Amino acid sequence: MSFLKNHPFAVEAFFENSTVLAFAIPKDQLAPYIPECLELDTFEDQWGFIAAALVQTKNLRPKGFPKILGNDFFLIGFRIFVRFKSKSGKIYRGLYIIKSETNKRKMQFFGNIFTHYNYTTTDITDEINQNIRKLYSEKSGFEIIIDQSIEDPTIPDESPFKDWKDAQKFAGPLPFTFTYDELSKNVLIIQGVRQNWKPKPIKINSYHFDFIDQFNFKNVSLANAFEITNIPYHWKKGKKEKWQ
Repeated sequence: MSFLKNHPFAVEAFFENSTVLAFAIPKDQLAPYIPECLELDTFEDQWGFIAAALVQTKNLRPKGFPKILGNDFFLIGFRIFVRFKSKSGKIYRGLYIIKSETNKRKMQFFGNIFTHYNYTTTDITDEINQNIRKLYSEKSGFEIIIDQSIEDPTIPDESPFKDWKDAQKFAGPLPFTFTYDELSKNVLIIQGVRQNWKPKPIKINSYHFDFIDQFNFKNVSLANAFEITNIPYHWKKGKKEKWQ
């Protein structure tokens, strides 16, 4: 039944809120964590990036099903920015998944039947107090504090980007997500389709992720942070392509 994991049908949802932080890491440190079929999507041939995404989804369901059959979940994902070159020579920019979490066991169960994302269940709290938004998980060991009172934040001091224009080129999620089967040499390509996509820069007061710390990367820096709200979104049925 392993074929069921290959995204056998399209899925749709409504993103009430998506908060994504991208971290710049020297490319030589990050490269060992992606499969042979992919290459890092880099900036200035020096930096690779890991995105930490926290997405509040509503009415997630197979595409075409009525909303009443959908479910609401928090999805938490860690992804590496990558590129894939198809047999036709087309270059796809996308993300390679290294960790996926959710706040509901139902999503973990069905997500692990129909995807290769290896979901686990965790706690997550999202609270706002006087324009300070705090997202955190005791089990997963992360915390983000956002100052929502700042409408036009400056780019993080440690970012390799000079401005938000460059930073937005690495604002996740990107249109494609990839998984790879080393035995069959098959690359699974999942395309996301989005509407009204206007990432808004946000001011991060502080952050911490146990998952990223465990890699012991050197010179990790917050490269950008964006938020989007109220976005219709769907994922197309997965498409396989043999690598080499």
